[in-house]
Amino acid sequence: MTGSDAAPAPLDTSRPHPARVYDWWLGGKDNYPVDEELARKILAVDDTAVRGARANRRFMHRAVRTVAEAGTRQFLDIGTGIPTEPNLHQVAQGVAPGSRVVYADNDPIVLRHAEALLHGSAEGSTDYVHADVRDPDTILRLAGETLDFAQPVALSLVALTHYLGDAVDGDDVHGLLKRYVDALAPGSFLILSQVTPDLNPEAVGKAAGLFARSGTPFHPRSLTEFARFFDGLQLLGPGIIPVTGWRPEPEDVAAQAEGIVPVYAGVARKP
Repeated sequence: MTGSDAAPAPLDTSRPHPARVYDWWLGGKDNYPVDEELARKILAVDDTAVRGARANRRFMHRAVRTVAEAGTRQFLDIGTGIPTEPNLHQVAQGVAPGSRVVYADNDPIVLRHAEALLHGSAEGSTDYVHADVRDPDTILRLAGETLDFAQPVALSLVALTHYLGDAVDGDDVHGLLKRYVDALAPGSFLILSQVTPDLNPEAVGKAAGLFARSGTPFHPRSLTEFARFFDGLQLLGPGIIPVTGWRPEPEDVAAQAEGIVPVYAGVARKP
């Protein structure tokens, strides 16, 4: 397992963590009362939260399968979250057993579960980097011990960018994404999903306020703002679309009937 240059921060259970809130929505057990409290508060003002979390997972499965079937054999998943089966490496290696996968996250709980992320196929390889998305130099350097960045890589940041701000003197999320994409070889893919205010502005605004008051910045983005992440890339059909509509399978069609999910999704290829 690849490490990071610094020791991981101690586990802080006094404040909610997005990965653990997400885990509660998915029905997981790796969360604390403070995470459950925020998850329930958000669900009370935005009844799409659980549906959206599950839709995001299914989108990840479909997107990874799509790019694996297109021939991609290397995957870098940033903001991995707490392991939930099937995880990305299981999907990728289910298509191509020799696939190489690197996970990256900054949550100490994910670090604790890293061994569960590493049980991949005998033919392929899986690795874990404990580092923050805001430190691309570290993530790319350590991921490069497993991945060959001279060859195509599928980079996924599923339901992560809405936790990153736009300010150039802050997170500079668009500049940050560009640094990652610039490191990828032609033929690589970018897999993204992001909460949007476009489809349910009142509920998403209330959820964003609850996140902010809990100490977690939250940045829902419009279609135009989300589309900027794909500048210079070739979007795969059907383009940018609400997450349940991206190449839906029967379960996604059923979810669409339950109501909207205010999350955009897209997959694009680097020319």
